[in-house]
Amino acid sequence: MTSTTTTALSVNLNKVALVRNTRHLGIPSVTRAAALCLQAGAAGITVHPRPDARHIRADDVRDLAALMKEWPGREFNIEGNPFHNLMDFVREFRPHQATFVPDSEGQFTSDHGWSFPADAGRLGPLVAEARALGVRVSLFMDADAQAMAAARAVGADRVELYTEQWARAHGTAAAPAVLARFADAARAAQAAGLGINAGHDLSRDNLTDFLRGVPGVQEVSIGHALIADALELGYDATVRAYLDCIARVG
Repeated sequence: MTSTTTTALSVNLNKVALVRNTRHLGIPSVTRAAALCLQAGAAGITVHPRPDARHIRADDVRDLAALMKEWPGREFNIEGNPFHNLMDFVREFRPHQATFVPDSEGQFTSDHGWSFPADAGRLGPLVAEARALGVRVSLFMDADAQAMAAARAVGADRVELYTEQWARAHGTAAAPAVLARFADAARAAQAAGLGINAGHDLSRDNLTDFLRGVPGVQEVSIGHALIADALELGYDATVRAYLDCIARVG
């Protein structure tokens, strides 16, 4: 990443691909979007190629892997279910990070984290394989402090805290209690030796408050809200706005 002290911003480009796939013109370009976000200061690029290829396709992953070689110090994160198609991409492209997400095939969007101990036995070998390839592994997890030691026990390097609950609570009376639950999960992750990522429905409205309340977040992966903002503001101004949200934490 570009910084070891500031939360890194990884831009998820799935929604760019989703718009492109509604026609056969190749626009908007996923790789062009990635380049513009990186030029604006994004620390990384994230994609989640689902089995039905409804947004990011295999060719996109290949093109982005090539592009990222031109950006030393920036990171490529590929998300997905390791029991579906993710491991094929990990083996071929060896991204900096693989985020294991327990989505079902055809799932509308990610909506829950891994369950322990139920998922431990089958996750362990694939975590070990990815790490043997030199790929950092992050597990998509609910904000459950009790589960963090188990995530570490299967060999994960990081967890990505699933933040939709925070996004829904932000600005309501429930927000302080929800934020405290995420802070507890983050502290438990750190105590277990895990790094901390976060993502899902983070936005310009709720990002700063989240980072102020949750210690040690190393990376946020943001797609839907960021791409929606970019439709109005452009990639450069949008990425800079999110970087400003991060900078305001300190």
